[in-house]
Amino acid sequence: MKTKLIAPSLLSADFGNLQRDIEMLNNSQADWFHIDVMDGRFVPNISFGFPVMKTVQQHAKKFVDVHLMIVEPEKYVDEFINHGADLISVHYEACTHLHRTIHHIQSKGVKAGVVLNPSTPVLLLEDIIADVDLVLLMSVNPGFGGQKFIENTYKKIAETKDLILSNNSTALIQVDGGVNLDNASKLFEAGADVLVAGNAVFSTENPERTIELLKI
Repeated sequence: MKTKLIAPSLLSADFGNLQRDIEMLNNSQADWFHIDVMDGRFVPNISFGFPVMKTVQQHAKKFVDVHLMIVEPEKYVDEFINHGADLISVHYEACTHLHRTIHHIQSKGVKAGVVLNPSTPVLLLEDIIADVDLVLLMSVNPGFGGQKFIENTYKKIAETKDLILSNNSTALIQVDGGVNLDNASKLFEAGADVLVAGNAVFSTENPERTIELLKI
């Protein structure tokens, strides 16, 4: 995979015009669709599930990146794969049998990622880093869009990059939360490969132009 990717989060899209926003992303320089799934248990919010995934599956023409902020994600990964997920990321904090779940996802021909909350140390990934396709570093506490970026994320990017290199891993580093035009280039320079942007894209007058600027 190429790096310096932008993955707009559909959590910030206009759900009254979801097909329109998906088509806009299809026609933009966005690389991935980022789908935030919340269950009201692992995080204090509920987003969307399979009906929205079906709409994405019908209309999205790019890589579909699903971020499961749910307890017991292993119970649902097959259904998300059936609904068109190209990559599924599960939280280290929510997945009791992480190795098994990662390899199950990959056995279905789908890429697998692991997610760390802001307070979860990178060193805990030492035994799984060689197996995953992506590490998602949360740069806000998960559950809501529009939060302020946590500056310690830069340190965690460096730690993750060191861990990847020392274990001959090919995992990409993704950052999600508070990404905007002010910090995107700095995050790429720090070692991030994929940036998730929600409000920073969909709250602007020209989302397609914003996506272009995030990639510079």
